Amino acid sequence: MRSATEPLKRCFSMALATLALTVLTGCASMRLIDSDVVSVPAVPAGMNLQGAKYRFERLPSQVHNPEAGLAEQQAQAAMTAVGLVRDDAGASLSVMVGFSGTKYLADPWGRPTGPGATPFGRLTIGTGFGGVFGSHMGVGTGMRFPPPTHYQREVSLILRDLKSGQVVYETRASHSGPWSDSEPIFATLFQAALANFPNPPAGLRRVNIELPR
Repeated sequence: MRSATEPLKRCFSMALATLALTVLTGCASMRLIDSDVVSVPAVPAGMNLQGAKYRFERLPSQVHNPEAGLAEQQAQAAMTAVGLVRDDAGASLSVMVGFSGTKYLADPWGRPTGPGATPFGRLTIGTGFGGVFGSHMGVGTGMRFPPPTHYQREVSLILRDLKSGQVVYETRASHSGPWSDSEPIFATLFQAALANFPNPPAGLRRVNIELPR
């Protein structure tokens, strides 16, 4: 005779499966951009950075670089979010934007491969005979894959008092990962660089921001 609890067990199992699928689907739609951030405030007594007005300053190498314009747009969005105001005519601060990016071949832990590193990893599918709780038989095969490409990106912001020329705030954020879409990653890095502005904690810290895939 079938147990009266079997229908309940099936319903419970189906509910768990549905919940797991929902969680996995939600996680799959987002990615976590973990940035290493260092921010150093050097604000003179009597100066308040909250709500300060600024204008952008470019290095000679950036003047004719179209990517510098995009970086400034992304930086401006992040600075607006923390209360800074762009006002080229009435600025009290100048802001210099820095950005860089490189790509590299990564080992299974995401670290750059270097001299002497194994150029290909090995993935084994299947195994042989035997087992602790019984016996089984499988067919094994080996496949070699080239190491994946990862990307190292970094942004920086240097805020300088226009009257004195003194740097009053400096911040940098960097991230390494497999994502090839540079534009949203750089935008996220600028957000991370300004986390806790204008009173950041001292030293290196990790800032995590979720970004849609």
